[in-house]
Amino acid sequence: MLYVLPCFVTQTGIFIMYRRLFLLLPAVVALPQLLAPLVATPANAQQPRTQRPATDDGLVPQPRPEKQFPLGASWTAVTVGGKPVGGERPTLVVDEQLRAKGFGGCNTFSATAYPLKEQALAVGPVAVTRKACEGGASATERAFLVALRGARKWDVVQGRLVLTGVAGEIQFERAL
Repeated sequence: MLYVLPCFVTQTGIFIMYRRLFLLLPAVVALPQLLAPLVATPANAQQPRTQRPATDDGLVPQPRPEKQFPLGASWTAVTVGGKPVGGERPTLVVDEQLRAKGFGGCNTFSATAYPLKEQALAVGPVAVTRKACEGGASATERAFLVALRGARKWDVVQGRLVLTGVAGEIQFERAL
């Protein structure tokens, strides 16, 4: 089919030309059917499953719900990098505004902490007060803050919050 739009001159003197539109609607509709034999699909391509396979007892397993990060809970560090924490133990609270704050063992700190899907964690730069610390407390605090900043995954295992990342693992127990 051919449609011809009229030609006219506007009040400003602009001339609009004829426009011809070729509508090939039947060919466009039939195009996927025409191209289907030309599109190669691998012989071993799996078809998407519409149903989950049943287990031995005949029940279909359900996907596990994603865990929710415990916002607003207070945590006290038990181990940092696999070593038990002694003396003044670091603490952590992630509030509803995704602000992580607490005590590092000598100084207080704050940072942003974003719990992500699949139990991933993104911790932003850490702001720390600059109080002078004794040797042991300073080393513990440094190890804690480096591990906290490098944390990439979180989990709650047997009531303990576990943060793991490139700089090691921190295990927390629930504070009162």
